[in-house]
Amino acid sequence: MFPSHRLIFRLHHYLRLPSSACPQTTALRFPTRAPLIRSYNRSSVQLLFDRESRQRTQRPRPLQASYTTAFVAAGVLCGGAFIVTTLFYKQPQASTSDESQPKYSDTSQPYSHQSALSCPSNGLSDMTADNEPGHLGHLTPEQEAKLRQFWSVLLEVCGVQPPESEAQAVAEEASHAEPGAPARSATNESADKSEKRKSKRFGLFSKSKKDDESSNKDAHKTPKTPKSPSMPIDDSNDKYGQTAEFQQALASQSPEELREALWAMIKHDHPDSLLLRFLRARKWDVNRALVMFVSTIHWRLKGVHVDSDIMKHGEGGAAWEAKHGETAKQRKQAEDFLSQMRLGKSYLHGLDKQGRPLCVVRVRLHHAGDQTQESIERFTVYTIETGRLLMRPPVETSCIIFDMTNFTLSNMDYAPVKFMIKCFEANYPESLGSVLVHKSPWIFQPIWNIIKPWLDPVVAAKIHFTKTVEDLEGYIPKSQICKELGGDEDWEYKYIEPKEGENALMEGGGGNHAEVNSAETERRDTLLKERAETALEFQNRTFDWIACGVDAAEGKDKPSSSSSPKMDEIRKARDGLAQRLREGYWELDPYLRARSHYDRTGLIGKGGTITFYGQPPAMEAEREKMTSGNEINGTMEKMKLDDNTTSDNHANGTEKLEKGKEGSETFATPPDNAKTANGTVES
Repeated sequence: MFPSHRLIFRLHHYLRLPSSACPQTTALRFPTRAPLIRSYNRSSVQLLFDRESRQRTQRPRPLQASYTTAFVAAGVLCGGAFIVTTLFYKQPQASTSDESQPKYSDTSQPYSHQSALSCPSNGLSDMTADNEPGHLGHLTPEQEAKLRQFWSVLLEVCGVQPPESEAQAVAEEASHAEPGAPARSATNESADKSEKRKSKRFGLFSKSKKDDESSNKDAHKTPKTPKSPSMPIDDSNDKYGQTAEFQQALASQSPEELREALWAMIKHDHPDSLLLRFLRARKWDVNRALVMFVSTIHWRLKGVHVDSDIMKHGEGGAAWEAKHGETAKQRKQAEDFLSQMRLGKSYLHGLDKQGRPLCVVRVRLHHAGDQTQESIERFTVYTIETGRLLMRPPVETSCIIFDMTNFTLSNMDYAPVKFMIKCFEANYPESLGSVLVHKSPWIFQPIWNIIKPWLDPVVAAKIHFTKTVEDLEGYIPKSQICKELGGDEDWEYKYIEPKEGENALMEGGGGNHAEVNSAETERRDTLLKERAETALEFQNRTFDWIACGVDAAEGKDKPSSSSSPKMDEIRKARDGLAQRLREGYWELDPYLRARSHYDRTGLIGKGGTITFYGQPPAMEAEREKMTSGNEINGTMEKMKLDDNTTSDNHANGTEKLEKGKEGSETFATPPDNAKTANGTVES
């Protein structure tokens, strides 16, 4: 092969040209098929070289790095990382504005809650934020009118009518009765009307097909109860499905059940104060507040069984069931509940500068999977409900400290966080005063960015981040910050196990299957009857209060009708009845609520007295009386009495915290329906 032919062949091979483009190369590759080989002239070779150069210029060249390019790329990366960190992962700082700082600024003297309880006018109302407009005692005429409207629709849902309406309905029935027909008693009339009201309550917001049919049949009859106005509800922002729960409550519960659950939920609170929480949470929208309130009643009664299980059986019931539960699941859940109490995963102790009870959550003690979700939720509700008992007017909220010391990703568990948020936003509205996230590490920053969108903006505004004990001093006096958090108070959490017989006043609460003696049973029934009568009288005075606020000319509730001597007299009577309800609850408390760790330590004392700091002599005597005669497994050490309470006749002690099942008392018999409850202080 001649050199020129080899050049042409190599160019053809390099450029990957088809055979038809170069017949000479075909002849070279297949000499048997080609005639005599002809040589290319100069122009043909130049054409091939031009085509090769064009294809080379069209191919992308690799990026050739230089020092300038490297510096520019590094700068872009660093700048982008800084921007992302600033916008998305910036650590929130503790608020330093005047609005977020507590109003109480004197940190030299510790705040005494005992004096606040004994003297309501000692200045506590001046230092707490709960005396702002919208709270009890600080209502504008418009807000009071909204509260009257709320009571009106709530009592109607609960099947409660003014006393004169009942008597008038019976008289009207008798006047229209046929000759010879048997007279209907007020009791039978009330029972029949209760059934009718149960179906009529559905017409409060919407009508079903059955309601329309029944209303058409009875259109010619005069209604015996005031007809509820149609009130449409906007459920577009129903975050927790409370509208559906409201409808379910009306469908599954009778008016009497709702009324009983209402007064069980009120406990020691002023009834108006409880309703105002829901009105404030729903921006004074009566319709939405009613939905929220009734759904909360349904949640307490049918969902988590707050009063019939959690608070009734408490720690003592869990201690018994952990040993004698019928199934392994029951024993596991009971033991998980107690383990959280023993660890002190969260505990109640102390007050902030505004007189709000403190709840400290030690996040490092939680590990996902250590306890069942049911036991964690039970423990959460138990702690919140116990915290309610520590609030005294005018304080209506609490302060929660999330201690993030030594926090790691293994401590993070989103399910309990979501449940806690749901509790405070849907079932315990306006109960959270402030949340302090203390010593959160950098690893918590992206977690907080996930949690924050779950929160209502009002709740999110109450969350503050603190790093040092000096930051905490903006909310809590240093003398009342325990040493665990860097403060000066020499106090630490030590759990005291339930003791046999501490719930003897509850039905079936005595040891060895001993029943409550007849005297205590009679006293309990008397107290229950007195509370029911007081509640009925409060309802009647509430109807008078509603009627007094109605303008006679227009027949509507008007804020201008709120100032009159008669209205002031009715308000005073209702406040007096609310105080009787509060005092009556604390007399009933040992018969209804199982004793807790906070009863055994003397924090919750006789008659509902609260003592966070120090141990009064009466409280020490009560603890001595409560613990005497009990056989307790575990080591007991004597407590040091205060200078004012030294007495040789008192042998007080606290039980050391035991790990696991060690140190817990063995219950011989179930106190109440195969369960016991917490320790109590007799009243």
